[in-house]
Amino acid sequence: RRLRRVLPVVEAIARAFPEVPVGVDTRRSAVALAALDRGATITNDVSGGAHDPAMLGALADDPRQRGVVLMHMRGTPATMTGLASYDDVVAEVASELNARVDAAAAAGVAPWRVVVDPGLGFAKNTAHNVALLRALPELKTALGGLPL
Repeated sequence: RRLRRVLPVVEAIARAFPEVPVGVDTRRSAVALAALDRGATITNDVSGGAHDPAMLGALADDPRQRGVVLMHMRGTPATMTGLASYDDVVAEVASELNARVDAAAAAGVAPWRVVVDPGLGFAKNTAHNVALLRALPELKTALGGLPL
């Protein structure tokens, strides 16, 4: 069902606007691979590669070495609201994202392909989002300078 919904859109946009990077948001390696085959140039995994054990390896094996966005989220979309509890949101998001970056590297995803996303609104309330936005330079430093 997801493939039937996503793939025609990715393919149509990639064909109509070949100069525009096309990204697909998914937690599923099968969707990511199919979208990459149809013209996507970036995969944004809202679970940071944690949901599907095959995701990071599949992205690492991409022969064209396209972009990978690793987003921070606790839990799943259904459970994340109840997990929006932090002592220090900036430090904890940085630590949890660094773990996902390390997992991607261990799977073979080259660091130059990685963009990190603090996941505003995903397992975060308004105060958390504002704190993260105010601390973007600190967050970037804590993430080894990777692009946000």
